[in-house]
Amino acid sequence: MDFELRRAREKLEKEQKERKALAKARLERERKAKGEARKQREAIEAVQRSRRLDALEAQEKVEQQMSESLLTGKGISFYCLLEAVPFQGSGDKIKLPPSCFTELSDQGAFDKGPMYFRLAVVQQGNPVDMKTDNEENGASHCGVLEFTAEEGSVGLPPHVWSNIFQSDSPATPLVEVRYVWLPKGTYAKLQPDGMGFSDLPNHKAILETSLRQHATLSQNEIVTVNYGDVIYRLRVLDLKPASSVSVLETDIEVDIVGPDSNLEGTDQRRLIPLTPGKSESGMVDEGNYVYYKFSIENDVWEKISSQNAMVEVKIEAETDEGDTDLYISRHPLIFPNRHQHEWSSHDVGSKTLILSFKDKGLGAGTYSVGVYGFKGTSKFLVSVTINDNIQRTVGQQAASSSSPAEMDTVECRNCKRFIPSRTVALHEAYCSRHNVVCQHVGCGIVLRVEEAKNHVHCDKCGQAFQQVEMEKHMKVFHEPIQCPCGVILEKVQMVS
Repeated sequence: MDFELRRAREKLEKEQKERKALAKARLERERKAKGEARKQREAIEAVQRSRRLDALEAQEKVEQQMSESLLTGKGISFYCLLEAVPFQGSGDKIKLPPSCFTELSDQGAFDKGPMYFRLAVVQQGNPVDMKTDNEENGASHCGVLEFTAEEGSVGLPPHVWSNIFQSDSPATPLVEVRYVWLPKGTYAKLQPDGMGFSDLPNHKAILETSLRQHATLSQNEIVTVNYGDVIYRLRVLDLKPASSVSVLETDIEVDIVGPDSNLEGTDQRRLIPLTPGKSESGMVDEGNYVYYKFSIENDVWEKISSQNAMVEVKIEAETDEGDTDLYISRHPLIFPNRHQHEWSSHDVGSKTLILSFKDKGLGAGTYSVGVYGFKGTSKFLVSVTINDNIQRTVGQQAASSSSPAEMDTVECRNCKRFIPSRTVALHEAYCSRHNVVCQHVGCGIVLRVEEAKNHVHCDKCGQAFQQVEMEKHMKVFHEPIQCPCGVILEKVQMVS
């Protein structure tokens, strides 16, 4: 009996403990559930609060942009984000999509005269955190060329692209385009980024002509000027009356300051002065040019025109490695090249050009000497010398005034020279063994037998050369080249 009572009591106690444990577990679950519910509610409230703050911030930003647009646009509010697409063009005028035309037209922007825009690179990351780059190298100003770009994109010419994307552009470059009002410029100070621009004749006029393709100028941007096949870059140092100005329909004073001395190591072309009678050492790589300049003064030209002097331009090769070509032009052709020059020499190794009164185009003025690296890296000495003509002696003058008919001479049947009749037999015997006459039509030059095998004529133009010079002659004069108009001509036909 006691045993059964004890078992019943133990069973009851066990059941009570289990019920207490279950109740405690249920209370713990309810407590945790309430805690999780409270956390979720707080998280939802935080997200909603953040969204409200973001919405307020976005609204404030839009209102700020609207006010800025109205302020900078003189009552016109235009702002959009577009993908930048490059196109080949000159100046700083961009292409916008047709939707921009509609929006600007609805606001009466076309009634306010020329339109100007501020472009700024958009730093891409989290779309919520997108912001424009307000640094000087990430923003520029421009005009508009036409409204033919694809929707969602803006066409940028090279000038604008290089100024806002000075480093590698992103895969999808986004640009903020904002309508702005700009004052008319009255003064601009520019500085070349290299040597040589000031050597151009009327370089200010050349710059002003280039600026006619621009609608705006902004401080610290780079303006490119094309002169022939040479590109000059000038940095805008100062503008008045503002840091960004309009250059349309205005007279702007342009001041060009000298390039910084630290920029002399740039690869832009420059003219190195040559002093007559003094050699200058130089080096040029294959495919590149090195330029020099010299002047013929009026007193020197008087001596040349009276046949008492001549100009000698000489290139002396310092090593056997490499080869050069020599080109000379008179200003205003500043940088002579393979296709534009007045005088040239393509001899292998050292070469000399003699300019005398017989040369058409020679006169008092400034001349450029271009040394072109034809093959390899060439080291050389370049010099310009004004040489007095050597007067012939009285004996030479007397000899030249005597004709073969006045002397007892006979023409050699081999070399065609007139030989005294008493020695002609001996001369012909020697001449026929050691000399050969070139049989090419119009040549007739007398060569030593050992020299004859190296004497060749070009099949195209008939000029005579040494065998080692023929390869260079064919490349310099007869290599086919396509003209921009589409016609294929030999290089000699392209020279102007």
